[in-house]
Amino acid sequence: MDIGLLLPFIILIGAMLLMTRSAKKKQQQAMQMRDRMEPGTGIRTIGGMYALVKEVHSDTVLLEVAPGVHAVYAKNAVGAVLEADEYERIVNGEDHDADTPVVPDDASSLVSDGSTGKTDLSKTDSSADDAETGDAKRKGDTDSN
Repeated sequence: MDIGLLLPFIILIGAMLLMTRSAKKKQQQAMQMRDRMEPGTGIRTIGGMYALVKEVHSDTVLLEVAPGVHAVYAKNAVGAVLEADEYERIVNGEDHDADTPVVPDDASSLVSDGSTGKTDLSKTDSSADDAETGDAKRKGDTDSN
C-alpha cells in the first residue's frame, strides 16, 4: 500500500486521540472543582442559579437557594465553585464606582425636564393650513394671481 493513502487515516486517528485526551482533562478538572465544595461554599449551577452548599454527599449536594429554602441537586449540576468574596459580590450586589455608568431600568430617568416624554402627534390648526397651501401649490392652483 501507498503511504499517501494511509496518511489521512493516521491524521484522523491522531486528531481523535487529542480530542479525547482534552475531554478527559476537562472532566478531571470539573471533578476536582466539585470536590472543593464544602458546606458554606457559594456555587453557580449549570442553569445559572447561585446557592450556598449546606451538605455534600457522594453524588448529590444540599443547596440553600434562598434563606430557609433547601434543594437537593446532583453534583453534575454544579457549574462553578465560587470564591467567598465573588459569591457575596454577585448575590448581595456591589456599590458602583462614580466612573462606572449605571444603566437605568427604564427610560423615564433619561428625560431631564420631568415631562412624561410623550410627543404630541395631533395636528394643530396652523399645521393644517400649511398643509392645504402646500397641496394647492403642488396642484398648480394659485389664488394670489
